[in-house]
Amino acid sequence: MKIYTKTGDSGKTSLNSPQRIPKNNIRVEAYGTIDELNSVLGIVMTHDFPDSIKLDIEKIMNLLFQVGSDLATPFESPMDKKIKRIDENDISYLEKLIDDYDKELPELRNFILPGGSQPSAYLNLARTVARRAERRIVALGDSEEINLNIIKFINRLADYLFVAARYVNLKLNIKEKIWKI
Repeated sequence: MKIYTKTGDSGKTSLNSPQRIPKNNIRVEAYGTIDELNSVLGIVMTHDFPDSIKLDIEKIMNLLFQVGSDLATPFESPMDKKIKRIDENDISYLEKLIDDYDKELPELRNFILPGGSQPSAYLNLARTVARRAERRIVALGDSEEINLNIIKFINRLADYLFVAARYVNLKLNIKEKIWKI
């Protein structure tokens, strides 16, 4: 299969349906931002930190492909019933990770500065990309019907990425820096 098809040379792209839309359409912005988020997580994975956390992030990266597919497949598409959409189980998975990591973390009493270690810094970058994706998805949902579980999932994912950034620093014995005025 060729990588280039030339079908997008006019500024339009295909959804997971026969429909073609402009590449600046909010739907394309939404799943494109999910792709960007997944790429940032790919950068995270190139750094040294505990394998147990890497396994969690790898599963999340696979779920992000599912989010992208979900966003690229309108409900009226012939592919609607053929894809796996994000559901409550995916949200619960993230909530369990957050709770498990959080049990080991010191109580948060102040704002903390992003960083400490490279993987933590990139997890914080991923968190901000997740929040941007969330805004794009909400905007899409304002104009078209979408799977509302995606909004919950990305909201929870941003929370997970914050906790994971702290957890990585804890596991690497790097002290958090408190925001000071």
